Amino acid sequence: MKNTIKSINPANGELLEEYPNWGMAEIKPVIQRADRAFENWQQLSFKQRGEYFIRLAALLTQRKAQYARIMAKEMGKPVSQGEMEIEKCALVCEYYAQNTARYLQDRAVATEHSESFICFKPLGVIFMIMPWNFPFWQVFRGAAPIMMSGNTLVLKHASNVFGCALAIEQLFKDAGFPDAAFNTLLTGAASSAAIIAQPEVRAVTLTGSERAGQQVAMEAGRNLKKSVLELGGSDPYIVLEDADIDAAVASCGASRMLNGGQVCIAAKRFIVVDAVYQEFEAKILALMNTYALGEPLDYASSFGPMAKISLRDTLHQQVLRSVEEGAEIKLGGYIPEQPGAWYPATVLTSIKPEMTAFIEEIFGPVSVLIRVSNEQEAIALANQTDYGLGAAVFTQDPDKGRQIARDGINAGTCVVNGFVKSDPRLPFGGIKKSGYGREIGEFGLYEFVNIKTIVVN
Repeated sequence: MKNTIKSINPANGELLEEYPNWGMAEIKPVIQRADRAFENWQQLSFKQRGEYFIRLAALLTQRKAQYARIMAKEMGKPVSQGEMEIEKCALVCEYYAQNTARYLQDRAVATEHSESFICFKPLGVIFMIMPWNFPFWQVFRGAAPIMMSGNTLVLKHASNVFGCALAIEQLFKDAGFPDAAFNTLLTGAASSAAIIAQPEVRAVTLTGSERAGQQVAMEAGRNLKKSVLELGGSDPYIVLEDADIDAAVASCGASRMLNGGQVCIAAKRFIVVDAVYQEFEAKILALMNTYALGEPLDYASSFGPMAKISLRDTLHQQVLRSVEEGAEIKLGGYIPEQPGAWYPATVLTSIKPEMTAFIEEIFGPVSVLIRVSNEQEAIALANQTDYGLGAAVFTQDPDKGRQIARDGINAGTCVVNGFVKSDPRLPFGGIKKSGYGREIGEFGLYEFVNIKTIVVN
């Protein structure tokens, strides 16, 4: 086929599938159908829309093994983690089916008028640009609040997970959703500007890189359309002198290595005070040494290949630059001699704020250890970043932990004695170069509705 997009198995480099790369001639009719579908979809009650999402949740649960295999083949996620991702998708569908009506009910406001109230009306067609690292969850955590509030969707998924994108579209059809309420566009990133400019598209949401966010924000601004961006992160995890070190190591390791470290909210910088640094380093090294590379289709595996060879090579160059700048490799740090996008669990120490591993987002299985003298220095270095997505602090003093999390660290989410993860009940998003706007939780519903004021005299 001419002008195709190839899906490559990252475990062995083999071609999985070739997909057509749509141009605007194929894309425009899909957007127009989504716009026509909106006219009827918005008329349904929250209860009626919720019934569709309850059916969707049931199908997700039934098919979790099937969908986990697609993810494993397309982007290398171990099937055990893939099944957990599908279960979380079912949870977010159920959550919004059960709670949207409560959050978006009309709200009376006392004024001098006979009646004044606020209502929440959908916008129309929303354009989603989603990444490959959680190819089902990223879509469903956006689709559930956006569609439950009455909007329709067009999805441009990452080009290496078109199999996931088509499976999701078919899933909506199998759950009985009205035709064209949810739509997949088989197209590359080059089409995004033209899609945003389409008059039927009312807003755009993107999860992706800082560069992609800049481009989408520019096009959305040019066309005066709302955008929500969830971008990269360099999440600091502060370990204080009074922390439970074993628990801190377990949380830091789990956060860093989930999905092979290819997570925007993974622990990226371990900032450890001097008094407990040696103990933490020894224990995190021991833990990381247990992560053995494994075939993603094997349920015994917890650590597969990276999603693309290009991403693996970029990561390795970041490691090598950091070493040139003075960092030390205590574990890993090499490219295995085998086909595929494999990279071992890696630990870097002697990290300083001017080094690549501190400044840039490290998107892969590389742990970065930073030694500091005290709590104040730890907080200062945690905030010394252009990003602001997530963070964590470990201390056995809950009041101190709460104060640092609330007032000390600049991020969209901060966890005390645990690791950052998205939860349908809580808003999720970042500040600074990590983006703007919020997904999920109550506040995720308000991003793509018209918050409309009604006054009656």
